[in-house]
Amino acid sequence: MSERDEESFKSVQLDQQVADSSNAAPEVHQSNNSALSVTVTENTETKTSLPAANTIKTTPTTTTDAEQGGRWASAVNQFKLKRFFVLRPGTLDSAIEDIKSLVDQKTDGAVESVWLLVEIDHWNNEKERVVLITEKSLLICKYDFIMLNCEQIQRIPLNLVDRITQGAFTFPPRSLLSREGEGVRVDWDKLREPSLTSRWNPFATDYPYSTLTYHPVQNVNEKLAKICDLQSFKEQLIAAAQKAHSMNPVPGKANGVLLLNQPVLIEAYVGLMSTLGNQNKLGYCLARGNVGF
Repeated sequence: MSERDEESFKSVQLDQQVADSSNAAPEVHQSNNSALSVTVTENTETKTSLPAANTIKTTPTTTTDAEQGGRWASAVNQFKLKRFFVLRPGTLDSAIEDIKSLVDQKTDGAVESVWLLVEIDHWNNEKERVVLITEKSLLICKYDFIMLNCEQIQRIPLNLVDRITQGAFTFPPRSLLSREGEGVRVDWDKLREPSLTSRWNPFATDYPYSTLTYHPVQNVNEKLAKICDLQSFKEQLIAAAQKAHSMNPVPGKANGVLLLNQPVLIEAYVGLMSTLGNQNKLGYCLARGNVGF
């Protein structure tokens, strides 16, 4: 081979190496770009997922605050209800047994049902009462749940009950008082109107009717819900009164019970004493704390 041929051969070989090297470089550049694109995609996905995680953490915080507020409210209500002595273990059962022992079998007959209710007098004062329905009588009892002693029993013959009214409480137009809820009024001498002296006497007991309503502890448990149910009390009282009218009618008096669904009127106007008394639950056997010097 001559020297010219060798020079041409070498030049051709060098040109091919340069071309090969130029073709290899872009392949490496493309692989780097693909790696970078993958990295950027992963970072983007990570950043977009963060707000969703923050949203999930925020939602339970709001629910927890609401639940905590409800727990505080229920705790306060439970504290207020625990002050009633009637809720002390065994107190109500002991009271019922004590009152049943005072029932006169000849005058009243057998006890049919027992109720824990509140009596509202003509001056809008609330008074805690244990009420018994017997075969012949309606017994409204004032019981001291602190000393476990029955202080007073009002006996109403069922054959004298002539009207039972149920409805929302209402007051005269010029009265400054108001009361929510409903009550049941039992009349046993609807023809006799209270005297003017009795109307203005807050301690008068000669009224020919009694007004009863729910006790504040009615929703504590299932047992108290049954014994404080005003609607069930009304139904059993109607049945017992109608039976007493048929078994022992009163001469010269119309037999039967008149049933009314209308507002129950409380003829009280100013009622400063009842307002203070009802707010402080003076008509209930209540734990009022320690008082001393």
